[in-house]
Amino acid sequence: MSIYPFIEAEKAQQHNVKRACELLEVSRAAYYAQRLGTPSARQVADAALTEQIRQAHQVSKGRYGAPRIHAALRRAGHHHGRKRVARLMRCAGLRGRAPRRWSKTTVPDPAAAARADLIRRDFTVNAAAVNTRWCGDITYIPTWEGWLYLATVIDIASRRVVGFALAEHLRTELVADALVNAVAARDPAPGVVFHADRGCQGSTPAATTPPSPTTWPSACRAAAPGSAGTTRSPSRSSRP
Repeated sequence: MSIYPFIEAEKAQQHNVKRACELLEVSRAAYYAQRLGTPSARQVADAALTEQIRQAHQVSKGRYGAPRIHAALRRAGHHHGRKRVARLMRCAGLRGRAPRRWSKTTVPDPAAAARADLIRRDFTVNAAAVNTRWCGDITYIPTWEGWLYLATVIDIASRRVVGFALAEHLRTELVADALVNAVAARDPAPGVVFHADRGCQGSTPAATTPPSPTTWPSACRAAAPGSAGTTRSPSRSSRP
């Protein structure tokens, strides 16, 4: 907070400027320099240091915050306090980039029954085993109108997307629609295994036997690597 307006008020009331400066612990020279608009030595030094901070911030492509900027200036031979660097960065509107916090979206349910892993962690490519092992997952797509959810079914043998579904929700119908799309597109022989994570959408009975063509119940078996869980939507702060 500037103390010079208080001295100006005392001067306007014909009071002693010297006494006001003594009470506020400021020199009369500094008061008159501020009144004339002449920058003080501290302000000149701050302006020069702010320019050096701005250059170091640009070199880091906007990544560095006050601690790293302070370290970079020390390496360049400029010895200033870290709090001073942080203050000047705030005044200049400069800030570093914070790493995005990882948000866990699949929370396993420890009370759910475990399922056998029919894939046995074997995700190797094998052209002779097309339409025998599928896997799938759900991804989150940010849009201007909110989150859009994409469920995909991938053939492990060819790494090709054989089915997908888009929806504005995370209900089991999203995974079921992707599986129905994959069965209709590839028409696999009975016994194809579908491998998914422990999210509740892919491990419920509705996902393993969804409404589909007549070939579906005998064509596909579900293989989840563990118990069922809950898949949560990411928060807004985790958007790209």
